[in-house]
Amino acid sequence: MTTTTSHPSESEGVPDGGAAPRPPRLIQNEATTEIPVHLLFRDGPDPVSVPLRPTVVARRQGTGEQPRLRQPVQPTPRPVPEMDPDLVERPARVLPGAAGVLAGACGAAGCLATSWWAGVLPPSAVEALALPAFAGAGLGPVQWAAYTGAGALGLFGLGGLVRGRTGRAWVLGLFGRYRGTVRRTGLLWVNPLVLRRRVDVRLRHWRSEPMPAADGNGVGLRVVVLVVWRVRDTARALLGVEDHETYLRECVEAALARVPVEMPGGSRGSVEAAGETLTRLVVRDAEAVGLEVFSVRPVRVEYAPEFAAAMHRRRIAALDAQQRATVLTSVVDSVEDTVTRLTVRGLVELDDYERKALVKDLTVAFCVGRGEAGA
Repeated sequence: MTTTTSHPSESEGVPDGGAAPRPPRLIQNEATTEIPVHLLFRDGPDPVSVPLRPTVVARRQGTGEQPRLRQPVQPTPRPVPEMDPDLVERPARVLPGAAGVLAGACGAAGCLATSWWAGVLPPSAVEALALPAFAGAGLGPVQWAAYTGAGALGLFGLGGLVRGRTGRAWVLGLFGRYRGTVRRTGLLWVNPLVLRRRVDVRLRHWRSEPMPAADGNGVGLRVVVLVVWRVRDTARALLGVEDHETYLRECVEAALARVPVEMPGGSRGSVEAAGETLTRLVVRDAEAVGLEVFSVRPVRVEYAPEFAAAMHRRRIAALDAQQRATVLTSVVDSVEDTVTRLTVRGLVELDDYERKALVKDLTVAFCVGRGEAGA
């Protein structure tokens, strides 16, 4: 006989033929979210997306559930600061050198004519220049004004003459404002009132002094690097930073502090990877000041003085252990080959004890022979 017992909470208040009651909650503070059914089954060609607000699920009290760990937010790398957008190299307005020479000649001719007009030109000079005789009007205000104008024209013309050379450029500034860059070669005329600063734009290489670095294990090193670079934007290189060569050196030092460098004798791939990483970092930092870096390569790597003695002893010990392992492997192979040949050809018949004794004697003999040969 079977007795059916119903739970009071399940049978109470439920009409006959009705739906099954909802099971009681196993967790008292359980919370659920109901999703309307019509949002799950939509036949429209372009369903409207329902935005869902992100929620952070924490540990629920009394459930024993472990809190969900949030993924650490990676810091966004700070971009390299940009320079003034107006501080970009542009060509300056210059004239051919012939214009300055012509202005200087006109100024000199004006001074000579004014002297003849004032009557202060010596008779010998008048005869040499085949000028007509003239008593002269004397030095009056008009003559002094003519002297001033002619002299200013001559000085302005001759004072603006410059020589442009291949691989050199002139950065011009007037009253603290950038006026342009002159990359032309030959004899040129530049406004003598502007400030001229010469800059080398050729391809240059710089061999650094020993800089501090570290390998993959954190051992201190001293590294000498070779940097191939040139000035690409003269305005930013001279006006955007106090000293672009010092800035480049500091960029190389900062890159060496972040990139591990391997000692010579390591894998070729690691050395090339270190050079490429150094080049990429220095290129990114130097681009902001108008410098174009082509390569940054370590040319000499050595241990720092405080680590040199210890690492030297460690390397000698490693080489000695490697040599011993090589010698032992060679001796074992020779002993094995000798014993195998003796037994296979039937020259001797050995039991286990005799075989072990023979192997021991041959090993000692070969090791002594190798030692004498090495000595």
